[in-house]
Amino acid sequence: MTEPMAARRLVSAVEVDRFAVTQQKDRTRSYRKILLFFFLLSLPIANPIVHGDGVGYYAYARAPLIQHDLHFEEDWRRANLYFSQSRTQADGRLNANQYTQTGFVGNLFTVGPAILWAPFLVTAHAVVLVADHFGAHVATDGFSAPYKVAMVVGTAFCGFLGLLLSFTLAGKYVQPRWAFLATLGIWTASSLPVYMYFNPAWSHAHSAFVVALFLWFWDRTRPERTTRQWLLLGLLSGLLLDVYLPNGVFLLLPCLESIRSYWQLLRLKSRAELLKQFSGNAAFVLTMTLAFLPTLITRRIIFGGFFRFGAYSTLSWDWSAPHWRSVLFSSDHGLLSWTPLLGLSLAGLFFPTRMAKATTAYCAISALAFYYVIASYPYWDGMASFGNRFFISLTPIFVFGLALFLERIERLSRSPRQAYAAAAVLLGIFALWNAGFIFQWGAHLIPPRGPISWSSMVRNQFVVVPRQITENIHAYFFRRSALMKSIEQKDIEQLKSTPPDHP
Repeated sequence: MTEPMAARRLVSAVEVDRFAVTQQKDRTRSYRKILLFFFLLSLPIANPIVHGDGVGYYAYARAPLIQHDLHFEEDWRRANLYFSQSRTQADGRLNANQYTQTGFVGNLFTVGPAILWAPFLVTAHAVVLVADHFGAHVATDGFSAPYKVAMVVGTAFCGFLGLLLSFTLAGKYVQPRWAFLATLGIWTASSLPVYMYFNPAWSHAHSAFVVALFLWFWDRTRPERTTRQWLLLGLLSGLLLDVYLPNGVFLLLPCLESIRSYWQLLRLKSRAELLKQFSGNAAFVLTMTLAFLPTLITRRIIFGGFFRFGAYSTLSWDWSAPHWRSVLFSSDHGLLSWTPLLGLSLAGLFFPTRMAKATTAYCAISALAFYYVIASYPYWDGMASFGNRFFISLTPIFVFGLALFLERIERLSRSPRQAYAAAAVLLGIFALWNAGFIFQWGAHLIPPRGPISWSSMVRNQFVVVPRQITENIHAYFFRRSALMKSIEQKDIEQLKSTPPDHP
């Protein structure tokens, strides 16, 4: 072959590669636009309600914004009926056991969601103040509709950003169409939609966001980070903890990564690189501590110590992980029994592509560590939970694993188009099943707490849900307040002899 011909072929190959990369970027942008369209389309189903655990999370946003303090008595009194009845006396005073030794209400929930809600709630407060000035007479107490709408929009937006970042992370290692399909699958067939739209004052959608942001940035800055990138990763790590303490297991990733780096550098005897690695780690620890200060300060004020976390530190954790089977398979909110699509996500982690092996290994280690923590927790089932809500933190790993699984199926199939169509249909079936299950749980056709009867649940899916869902959807959009009160009353009737939920 002559040199000019070889050169022309080389140039042609480079042009083909550039064209392929450009095409992939265009497809990725198109998929992002479609995801944004679906998100905007979904906003009307968001439910501006604060109840249960959400009372504690929302109080950390409302009280500082409106009262400029951390006194949560009004939040406890104005909470949903069951929450307030179990914590207050007939004259409106809180029960004595609701106070800590410092005289503050023992709000053991985290401050991270309040931090993420802040831009939305501050904007809502400003709008309400201006409207009130012009005679609108909207209550500026943080309990009126504009504040709750701002809160639910903030939660849904965080959940969507978490999904978008999960799509971006998965799309780095698999074809965009599989990352897109996996994102839609987890969005519709996991526990995430319940806490993104229907229980928006809880912390789980925020958890999906901060974990996805952390994993995306961690992966993007590998294998060598600058000091500035270590600083930013530290800030994200602190926020990770502020939102949900079990998310601390993801700190294993920079820790293991750094240990591996130190081992390699010690073998090479590179002092300059060792110093660089150490300075990066020091910067990481510094900014992580700074970002975690909101949690530490509120613990000090409310519980009297920086590392006092209320009931969490007094529970009988069993680190032999006795609930490891139940967490996955129990009818009492088992992860795989309630949200079976996640089984395919976990299976996908066993089939990484060559380029994705390292990232998959780190993700698998994080997922195992998180699973171990939840299996050791006495309230592993989440009590009033759809599925096992704790694992919503693993949303980006579930998207990543499902994308790997789907691409693996494509490689085994004869026709990529048929494989994609079959996968889309399969995920649609999972989504419909999940929607019916969510309806049963929300309408109390099955017990929202404790084990359920699978035979009753399956019968409801095919007999009761189709008959009732149309009427309830109409009530949800046009008589939502009455519907929520009716559901709350059912809950109270079931829980007359049950103690309040534990987080």
